[in-house]
Amino acid sequence: MDKYKKLILSILFLICLFAIIYSSYKIITWKLHVDANAKIHEETNAAINIVEKNKKEETIKFDIDFSKLKKINEDSIAYIKVNNTNIDYVVVKGKDNSYYLNHNFEKKWNIAGWIFGDFHNKFDGNDRNLIIYGHDTKDGSMFGSLKNILDSKWYLNEDNYIIYLVTENKTYNYQVFSTYTIIAENYYINTIFNNNDEFKKFINKLKSRSIYDYGIGVNENDKILTLSSCIGDGRKRVVLHAKLVDNI
Repeated sequence: MDKYKKLILSILFLICLFAIIYSSYKIITWKLHVDANAKIHEETNAAINIVEKNKKEETIKFDIDFSKLKKINEDSIAYIKVNNTNIDYVVVKGKDNSYYLNHNFEKKWNIAGWIFGDFHNKFDGNDRNLIIYGHDTKDGSMFGSLKNILDSKWYLNEDNYIIYLVTENKTYNYQVFSTYTIIAENYYINTIFNNNDEFKKFINKLKSRSIYDYGIGVNENDKILTLSSCIGDGRKRVVLHAKLVDNI
């Protein structure tokens, strides 16, 4: 019996030791990957020059060296900025929606991934539902601060309503019309619509989900931007929808 107890205790000790080692490995790996992405973020943003809002024009202008970015990663497709979040990243687009879940801007394996566009989208101003994804990170990088949109303080600041998306050819301004959380699903990330009525039903559904009223109409002739990230334990998504209101 004593031998049996000792065996059980030894097994339990080994299980606990393995759990500690594995947890430590995960924590250290996460820290290293987040730090690597922070450095890349700093380097990529060196290619981005933001001219502060002009009070007369009520707009922000961007000067982005896409040739410099594409020398590092040819998948560079855009730059996105969301006011009062940490979201000001170069956006990449891969051949699927899996690669950049665990690869960073330098195409190195990284569990924090990178900000990426849906591979179905063209980013040419003609996408009816342009979708961008990013991980929810504890340090607030990537889309870790997208959850700010759920806060009433974020909603009450109208400067936050315009999302800036810059491509190599144009700057697009999108105005927020819906923000919410939802159990993981595929409905809101649909990119193919058979007709205007189907798209109208789609955008009306998205607007009805919003936890706040942004006071802006959306119709079947609009083009929209969707930002999506996991939240909490990963079973839910935090989502933002905005409609195209201007392109420069």
